[in-house]
Amino acid sequence: MNHFDFSSSNFWEQLHRYCYDESGSGATQESVSRILKDVKERGEAAAIEWTAKIDGAEFTSSELKIDPEVLNQSAKILSKEQRRAILKAIDCVESFHKAALPKSWKGKNPHGALVGEQFYPLSRVGIWVPGGHTPLVSTVVMSTVLANVAKVPEVAVFTPPRPNGEIDPHLLATLHLCKVKEVYRMGGVAAIGCMAYGTKNIKPVVKIFGPGNAYIIEAKRQVFGTVGIDLLPGPSEVMVLSDGSTPPEYAAADLLAQAEHGSGKERIYLVAINQEWIKAVEQSLVEQVERLPHKEKIKEILEKRCLIVKTQNLNQASEVANFIAPEHLELHVAKDEKRHLMKQITTAGALLSNEQTPAVLGDYTAGPSHTLPTGLAGRFSSGLQVSDFFRRTSIVEYGAHSLLEAQPIVDCLSEIENLIAHKESFHIRLRPKSSDVQI
Repeated sequence: MNHFDFSSSNFWEQLHRYCYDESGSGATQESVSRILKDVKERGEAAAIEWTAKIDGAEFTSSELKIDPEVLNQSAKILSKEQRRAILKAIDCVESFHKAALPKSWKGKNPHGALVGEQFYPLSRVGIWVPGGHTPLVSTVVMSTVLANVAKVPEVAVFTPPRPNGEIDPHLLATLHLCKVKEVYRMGGVAAIGCMAYGTKNIKPVVKIFGPGNAYIIEAKRQVFGTVGIDLLPGPSEVMVLSDGSTPPEYAAADLLAQAEHGSGKERIYLVAINQEWIKAVEQSLVEQVERLPHKEKIKEILEKRCLIVKTQNLNQASEVANFIAPEHLELHVAKDEKRHLMKQITTAGALLSNEQTPAVLGDYTAGPSHTLPTGLAGRFSSGLQVSDFFRRTSIVEYGAHSLLEAQPIVDCLSEIENLIAHKESFHIRLRPKSSDVQI
């Protein structure tokens, strides 16, 4: 575990260095660029070869797309409890995002002209769902349900196969329950390339969604402009911020939960003002990790990617939180302190506001999407929301009276900018129409 003290003279220098995002390294960029170029030039053949090389799965072009009947049959493997839990998670996510649907509007501006905004669902989206050894059924729910709420007409999901070429049946079953009919088995960077450029049998999308490792993030970064992207959500992060008044074993359990994701790049943060409480959390981490099935991988995260910051007060703690902008921020503080911190901290991807609300609730079922900014990106971006599945068009409609109201502004600004054709295109509408001129 790494320990920093806010009071040290080089604290901010240490923190900047520690939080530096490695995903944009030259080697990663070069590798991703090579795969994307190959997919763009050779299409599915390249995607199949790269999937075999990286994921160890070999299959033919005809096997890329999962038969919709396979999706349907996969739903039968779910137990009643599993089906009920997934459907309830879908219901919670759907309910939350229906409340956040953007609304088209029209009104009058100060000139008396009609103005407004119209929202349209995107025509076709691609969703990357990490898979392989860990079937992230929650990511299916937290992305495809939003597309459904937005009424996106075409949703294509890409997910990596196991070495035997199969997709986990729980993942396929969840896709079926989320009403997804177009699913491809394909390795990560190759999948991003197929989404962006299209192939003989795969129609390109207009926007790509989904979390991933450093290679997926870099691939999304490189195809941006050809297509849109949601954000650049990388390996999971959590920060527990505490005044020392809550059970230390809660904090330890929540840190371990996020370290469990398995990429080896997760980051976990503990920021607290009470040194004895910090020690109690550390002791609980040591004890709890021994009971976990993935303890060896989690221990690596604890050793290399766990940061504990001791601050003198909660104001300093909020400064740290606002800089790191953690994907998940848990407030383990007294009620009166919570209200203050929720106003002070403005960059968290998801804010879990008391010790009874572990990040796992946001991961699985609370309602907001768990696709959230990581790697300091929360300082300028937000988590996935239903509005990301729409595009917006502004509407402007002037008439004779409103044109006259706008004339002084158009005249002044076009003269300042020396754009005389701008002024002329306005004034031509103030003159009699040619059809009105008497001959």
